[in-house]
Amino acid sequence: MARKTAQQIDAEAAGWAARVDRGPLERGDEEKFHAWLGEDVRCVGAYGRMRALSLASERARALGPDFDPAAFKSRPLLARRTVLRAGGALAASTLVAVAGTWQVLRHRGRFSTGKGETKSVTLKDGSTVTLNTSSEIRVSYSDVRRSVELVGGEALFDVARNKLLPFFVTAGDTSVRVVGTSFTVRRLDRAPVQVLVREGIVEVFKPETGTIPVRVTANTMAVAPVSENAAITAMPLPVAQVHRQLAWQNGQIAFEGETLAQAAQEFSRYSDTRIVIDSPALAKEEIAGLFKATDPVGFAKTVAISLNARVQVEGGDVRLTR
Repeated sequence: MARKTAQQIDAEAAGWAARVDRGPLERGDEEKFHAWLGEDVRCVGAYGRMRALSLASERARALGPDFDPAAFKSRPLLARRTVLRAGGALAASTLVAVAGTWQVLRHRGRFSTGKGETKSVTLKDGSTVTLNTSSEIRVSYSDVRRSVELVGGEALFDVARNKLLPFFVTAGDTSVRVVGTSFTVRRLDRAPVQVLVREGIVEVFKPETGTIPVRVTANTMAVAPVSENAAITAMPLPVAQVHRQLAWQNGQIAFEGETLAQAAQEFSRYSDTRIVIDSPALAKEEIAGLFKATDPVGFAKTVAISLNARVQVEGGDVRLTR
């Protein structure tokens, strides 16, 4: 089945937002709604944006001259049984995207996540930002541009299209300019800034160097080195690898040929439990698989079986030996 476009998902999200706005969903519709949410990682953000527009319109009407306070009833965002049936991380992400919408629409400011936490926020233009573990953004919109600074960590941006108001993301000395698309930006200490485009086209550049922006298309990653003199490079990625790079949205980490040492470093972003590898040869072993991001102990026990290693959990460490 062909992958849906952002426009198709937005149209479906608008339909679901309208149905929820009319009142609690019937049981059969609830199941269809949550099945739709699970079809694509973009569905939650799209639904949050459409509910944001609905809420804003409802509040505007409430302030109008024909508003009757006695007759006005605030509709629930989701029926309680709908929330309870949503299940696990999907329900949590949906609630963040929807319940936090009105506050985001009213204020600029700073949003952050702790270690092992993810969060989706809907901005006042309908764009959605999903923060990965230990990440922080600062939002500042003006009459001429939409600006978000990625202070640190990683974030997925689903940008609402507006040709008259460009959207900028800054990460250190690197900037990303878009009109409307879907992409991630990753900024970690002492590491190059990475921009992964899932849909559309973005421009990556370093304003202070005056270099020509690099245009990056879908399923392509741009890498901006820390060094001012190093050029920004872009490389196409297989669709499967793009999906692996975005596994964190579902609370998972995907590996395909990384070394055990690299995997241990990646897990340290999500948990305070350290993976300690005693053998240099073991540290160089390559691994593959999909693992829960906040379960380094479970990861260590799983890979130990395939790598003929031993696992010992002591204090805040999980030690792998051979």
